[in-house]
Amino acid sequence: MMKKVLFAAIVILTALAACNDHTDAGTNNTGETNNNANAAPPVIQYAVVNKYPHDTAYFTEGLEFHNGQLFESSGGNADESPYPSELGIADLKTGKVTSKVKLDKTKYFGEGITFFGDKLYHLTWTSGTGFVYDANTFKLIKEFKIPAKEGWGLTHDSTHLIMSDGSSNLYYLTPDSLKIANILRVTDNNGPITNINELEYVNGFIYANQWETNYILKIDPGTGSVVGKINLENLQKEAASLRPGADVLNGIAYNKETNQFLVTGKRWPFLYEIKVQ
Repeated sequence: MMKKVLFAAIVILTALAACNDHTDAGTNNTGETNNNANAAPPVIQYAVVNKYPHDTAYFTEGLEFHNGQLFESSGGNADESPYPSELGIADLKTGKVTSKVKLDKTKYFGEGITFFGDKLYHLTWTSGTGFVYDANTFKLIKEFKIPAKEGWGLTHDSTHLIMSDGSSNLYYLTPDSLKIANILRVTDNNGPITNINELEYVNGFIYANQWETNYILKIDPGTGSVVGKINLENLQKEAASLRPGADVLNGIAYNKETNQFLVTGKRWPFLYEIKVQ
């Protein structure tokens, strides 16, 4: 009888310990948001609605609709890359980009872009410099120091710019001071997700290319959790088969008028319009 009582006590104590052995989602003392999930993010289905020509001279870094026009940025440098370091308006009929801003390739490798209010924000990769332009005239308003080691992707919600730097962190920046207001750590069931790249904020979620993968991640900005993944492997394979030298998936633009996405990659021959389930 004593063995049964002792065994029951051990079971109860073990269960209590298990119930208390967990980590809540929250903000740690570095200001980063952590979330530990148990289930792998579900795969989000999609369908290709249209294909448009894409300028294969563009090493795509940013993609965004603004006032019914598609804007694209490209990165390149003078020493190693033949690709332009600039941004402009992409023509969906021809794929060609009408340049609006050209960077000095000896100094700047262009990265992500986003429009916020009456301004256009433009990151560079490793030079530590970002640019703010008038959204209508594209005249330079000011330069700013990027508050991270590198600049990668850029988007915004209703109050802040959201920037990636290739790590698992997303940086929320105040549009005026361009200082860090918050840092969100992106995680899935296996822990922090690195190589967060081009970004798009859509209907309360952040969509992000994960560099050197075929995935677009759907991120809950309240927790940093990846709540779904879009696998575009088939599109990458098609791009590579049609255009030797086509590089990684990169570029997400959401069209509010059609409620659909345009996606592409560096030097891809097509922009794909997709309907996400």
